[in-house]
Amino acid sequence: MQTSARHNYPAGVPHEIHPEQYRSLPHMFDEAFGRYAHRPFSVCMERWMSYGELDTLSKALGAWLQSCGLEPGARVAIMLPNIPQFAVTMCGVLRAGYTCVNVNPLYTARELEHQLKDSGATAIVILENFGATLEKVIERTPVKHVVVTAMGDLLGGLYGAWITMAVRHLAKIVPAYKLPLSDGRTVTPFAQAISEGRGRTLGPDRSTLDSIAFLQYTGGTTGLSKGAVLTHRNIVAATLQAEAWFTPALSRAGDLAKVNSIAALPLYHIFALTLCLLAIRQGSHMTLIPNPRDFNKFIAVLKKRPFHMLPAVNTLFNALLMHPEFKSIDFSTLVVSQAGGMAASEGTARKWFEATGCPMIEGWGMSETCAIGTNNPVSNTEFTGTIGLPLPSIEIAIKDDDGNSLPTGQAGELCIKGPNVMAGYYNQPAETAAAFTADGFMRTGDIAVMQEDGYSRIVDRKKDMILVSGFNVFPNELENVISLCPGVVECAAVGVPDEKQGESIKVFVVRRDPALTEDAVLQYCHSQLTGYKRPKHIEFRESLPKTNVGKILRRELRTSASA
Repeated sequence: MQTSARHNYPAGVPHEIHPEQYRSLPHMFDEAFGRYAHRPFSVCMERWMSYGELDTLSKALGAWLQSCGLEPGARVAIMLPNIPQFAVTMCGVLRAGYTCVNVNPLYTARELEHQLKDSGATAIVILENFGATLEKVIERTPVKHVVVTAMGDLLGGLYGAWITMAVRHLAKIVPAYKLPLSDGRTVTPFAQAISEGRGRTLGPDRSTLDSIAFLQYTGGTTGLSKGAVLTHRNIVAATLQAEAWFTPALSRAGDLAKVNSIAALPLYHIFALTLCLLAIRQGSHMTLIPNPRDFNKFIAVLKKRPFHMLPAVNTLFNALLMHPEFKSIDFSTLVVSQAGGMAASEGTARKWFEATGCPMIEGWGMSETCAIGTNNPVSNTEFTGTIGLPLPSIEIAIKDDDGNSLPTGQAGELCIKGPNVMAGYYNQPAETAAAFTADGFMRTGDIAVMQEDGYSRIVDRKKDMILVSGFNVFPNELENVISLCPGVVECAAVGVPDEKQGESIKVFVVRRDPALTEDAVLQYCHSQLTGYKRPKHIEFRESLPKTNVGKILRRELRTSASA
């Protein structure tokens, strides 16, 4: 990386961070919980949780998990939306010496089964709304301990009970399920686990910076998602990097205890997860948005109190701008509008700045880099159209296919090295070896150009990955699934430009049965794939373009689809 990148840092941003100041994530948690015990940590549906409560509840859950006899480093799946139980569970799992496996709550049974089996998760904490999905697969997974929580469990007394009742009986969004108790499996209500854990002592933290903290699942070239191994060092480093980068802006808000970050992006996603850990590190608080798709309620929450940090993908910024009540929101305290997860558009950025007075700051990162790898300075007053500069202690290089670094201005693969970069893919030695260059840089699959000033610009994607509203979708997985649809001979999935989502999915299908309809394929996808992976367009063809050795030419299909 060019030295000019560091020279362009805003005043006060250090060039390096030092994760070694902590022994582990629980060490960082203990420091924060002791220092900020009386500060608010989160608010959800107008019910507040303090750092002291997060400390007590997570310690109790961790002690209960230890009482189950899980082995050190055991994988515990977390299948929760943005509700208070998420942070309690995440902190509890880590404080007990286990590994968090974040699961998208909207996964289909097929997707959930793969992740539980691949990770080897022996326990799961799940919202009851998704119990029916778990029921379909649990007997084919290693899961032995299930903790089931209800929406209102941590919202307090009568109010929490009313919320749970409303979700179950008025909204009717808790499908009936029954989890089998064979083979020694246990199913425990969240409240009971907390209650029993309060009477136990949490065992000592034996984690080190090299212990595995998270298995963060991302798309795989084989068609199945793979777990990025994120160590305690990786996560601590990413937290300290985010703190170093955002402090110049957040300090304008004054007392960090009053800084309110909006958690609308899902906490199981690495982007929001890192910002949650930043809040813990600095003692600020978060407003949890369980369902950001309900824009009327989301807007109402934004009106309730001042907020200072809003991380979002381009589609979320755009959707807010289009809402009729958007102009009634007070943005006077907003100091960071952080865009990531997908490319930010200049048009949306311009409209956002005109409406709020706070510029959209674009960054770039991956699950494998613990979210942010590069970012534009928070002191910027205009949209740059670049992915910015590498954060402290991070090096980036533009390399050719042989791993040689290319000169400034020449396009090549964006590669990254730093304490935040994953250790590898879980139980995937071949995938891990292919992901790194001989000199230790991780290949990202993005084609970029580095400028003289150290800023980089993404110009293309080396992989065939499709980016839908900030979520990675790998064509191999879609093609593997859709090829099993009755009447399909073969298929190919590509991403096509989409004004709202960045990209949407188009699938080209060669059918065996001429009676096969577009609706039939879409219905099959609905049963097998979570929402963002479902194709928006289906096109039937007599054949698909291929190379001489029979490989489908996705690039050719992408070109024709865009045209």
